[in-house]
This record gives sequence, C-alpha cells and structure tokens, in this order.
Amino acid sequence: MIRLREKIGYGFGDMSSSMFWKLFGAYLMIFYTDIFGISAAIVGTMFAVTRIWDSFFDPVVGVVADRTETRWGKFRPYLFYLALPFAFIGILTFMTPPFGNTGKIIYAFVTYTLMMMIYSAINVPYASLLGVMSPNPSDRNTLATFRMMFAYLGSFIALLLFMPLVNAFGGDGKNDVMRGWMTAPQFGWFMAVVVIAAVCALLFFGCFTFTRERVKPVNEVKTPLKTDIKDLFHNAPWWILLGAGVASLVFNSIRDGATVYYFKYFVDETAFGSIKFMGIPFVLSGLYLAVGQAANILGVVLAAPVSNKIGKRHTFMIAMAIATVLSIVFYFFDKDQLTLIFIFQILISICAGSIFPLLWSMYADCADYSELKTGNRATGLIFSSSSMSQKFGWAIGTAVTGWMLAAFGFQANGVQNAETINGIKMFLSLLPAIGTLLSFVFIFFYPLSEKRMKEVTRQLEERRAAAKENQ
Repeated sequence: MIRLREKIGYGFGDMSSSMFWKLFGAYLMIFYTDIFGISAAIVGTMFAVTRIWDSFFDPVVGVVADRTETRWGKFRPYLFYLALPFAFIGILTFMTPPFGNTGKIIYAFVTYTLMMMIYSAINVPYASLLGVMSPNPSDRNTLATFRMMFAYLGSFIALLLFMPLVNAFGGDGKNDVMRGWMTAPQFGWFMAVVVIAAVCALLFFGCFTFTRERVKPVNEVKTPLKTDIKDLFHNAPWWILLGAGVASLVFNSIRDGATVYYFKYFVDETAFGSIKFMGIPFVLSGLYLAVGQAANILGVVLAAPVSNKIGKRHTFMIAMAIATVLSIVFYFFDKDQLTLIFIFQILISICAGSIFPLLWSMYADCADYSELKTGNRATGLIFSSSSMSQKFGWAIGTAVTGWMLAAFGFQANGVQNAETINGIKMFLSLLPAIGTLLSFVFIFFYPLSEKRMKEVTRQLEERRAAAKENQ
C-alpha cells in the first residue's frame, strides 16, 4: 500500500518538470522571436533539430538508468544529483547574452540542447520510477493520477505567475531602462525564470526524499543492450503508445506555443489591459493558459473513475474524439467572442488532461507485458519512450509553428496581414485537431485491456514467488 506522503512526493517530481516544460511550450517561442531577437524560421529549425536529436538521447538515459545500482535504487539518485543542474541550465536558456545575431543563435542552440538533455537525464528516471514503486496496477493508476494532478498544478502556477513576475522584475516592459547588458524586458524574463527554477529544484529534492523503489525483476541478470532493444522493438503495445504519445504532444505543443501569438496579434489583448485577480495584474493569454491547466487537473481527476468503469482505451478514444470536434469548431470564433474562446479552452483542456495519466499507466503495463514475454524488465528503456514521444511531439509541433509563422509572413512586434492572422487561428484549432485525430487512430489498436493486464499481473506474481523460493 502506497502512503499518501509518497503519492504526493511522487507528484512533486512532475510538478517540477512541468513548470519548466510548460514555460518552454508556452513562452520559449515568443521569447526567442520577440525578446531574444531570432527569426521564427530559425527558431522552428532549432526546435526540430534539437528535440529530434534529444529524442534519441532518451533511450540512452533509460538504458543507463536500468543498469544503475545504488543503495537508493536505480532511478531515485538521478533526482538528487541532477536537480540543481536542471534548474541552472533552465535559467541560462532564458538569459539574453550581449552577442550579435550569429552569437545569439549559437547560444540559443547550445543552451536549449543542454536543457533538453538535462531534462531527459532527470525526467526519464523519474518516469521510470512509477514502474518500480509498486507492482499493483491500481497503485500505478493512483500514482499516475497524482503525478498528473501535480504536473498540471505546477503548470497552472507557472503560467499564472510567470508574466506577472516578468512585469514585476522588468518594470512592466519599459525598454529604456537597462539592467546591466539586458533591457528591462530581458531582465524581467530572466529573473522570472530564476524564481521558477529555484522552486523546481526544491520539488525534485522532495520527490527523492519521499519516494521508494520496491519492484525487482524476475531475472536479476543484466541482459545485453542489444537484447533489450530487440525486446522493445517486438513490443507491439509500446509502438502504439509511442504513436499516440507523439500525436497527443503535437496537439498540445501547437496549442501552447501559439497561444501568446493568438492573443497578442489576433485578439489584441492590449486593448483589454491588465485584468486583476487577488490584486495581481494578468494578461488574457496568461489567464487562458492558466485556465487550461486548471481544466487539465479536472481531466486528470475524471480519468481514474471513468477509466475504471469503461477502460483506459475507451476513455482515451472518447477524450480525443471530443477534442477533435471542439478544436475544429474553435477555428470559427471571432476575436470578440472571448466567452466562447475560454469555454472551449476549458472543454478541450479537460479532454487533454484526461489522457496523460492513462498514457503513463499504459507504459507501466507495457513494462509488465515485456517482462512476461521476455523475462527481462527494461523499465527505464520502456519509460524513456514516453519522454521520447514527448520530445518528438514537441519537436514536430513547435517546428511546424515556427516554419508556418514564417510561411504566413509573420513579423515580430509588427502589424500582421490577413494571411498571418488566419494561420495563427489555425494553430489553436485545425492543426491541433489533426493531432487528436491521429492519437485516436493509434489508441484504437491498443491491445492491453484491463482483463488482459489482470492475467499478466497474476502470471508475473507467480513467477516472482517461484523465483524467491528457488533462491
């Protein structure tokens, strides 16, 4: 039985990851184009190259983690030792150096690449931890639910407070004030990330402290890497989840990455001014993103009871079907239909939030399925695919956003033409709908039903009991 403290502790890990990840998804594109001063096309290419390379780095981390043996376990040590580097490199990513255009591009490539690599190095072991904290599928569902609740809570806090922090440190965008070599807006972005980074490091330390590893594989003999990869490639459910995960993240990344552009250039949020909540001034884009994260949490809460009743596969497909229809309708909203824009953001985000705890639980099922079929448990390698699909999805989504912005004639901080505005509208509607539809198609073929997993769990428990008797 997993205690409440440990469930919360496990949630701390993704709360930390998601605070940074959501900042990357929602703000890094517009930071590079409007604050840092790099063209959208170059940013799109940088995202594609960096994340595709980093996607292939994820399985390497998984393999190394699987072969790690310490008194703290296989995966927990990475949370402790990489918490501070994770925070530090995140800060560097949002710093604007006093370089020329070429120097800035190189700096952005280097820091962003390092950030994605350190993200993998700490997040793959964290994700893999779910598979070894308990052998019970019910416990895993609960842990996955706590993980996603805290993930969206972290995202909610980060998105709600980030722009107010930027404005507070940056003097509300007064460009004539310098902070060292940085303009006031650049300094504001930098210091806001410093605050977020400090919280992220503390959360990972908390995750390390409160969690434990319990599941040991039936076969304790270390298998060759070639064997692990071969086993993985013959794991059909893994391939299906990889495809569904990539498509789901394309859906999310395009919506998140284009939100600030949508409100800055289409809705024109400056006409509405600051909206005060609890005495804190917020802009429409920040509220839109924060509302989405709150709705994500509701989706996570609903996922467990609904999936327990109708199954994970059916819950996933229904959520993606609804999100597809709602995303298409979203395209036809005018900029003054803010009530409908926010209502549909809530509904779409509930659907998006519900699928991710299901995905994490399914990855743990894939690890069990692989162990039953092969006798080897490559938990880290299998869970690295979740991070890999995340990276691929974000790579595709953000690259498409950057390239299409350039193709539509986007000019940073200028008045946009009708073609550009129409493209920005598509980023929050028609293009995400393609991702949700593809995700639906993939998960339709997922074979590990609840009935099948009960049988897999029973057979594994018999094998583990027999292995203990023979020791």
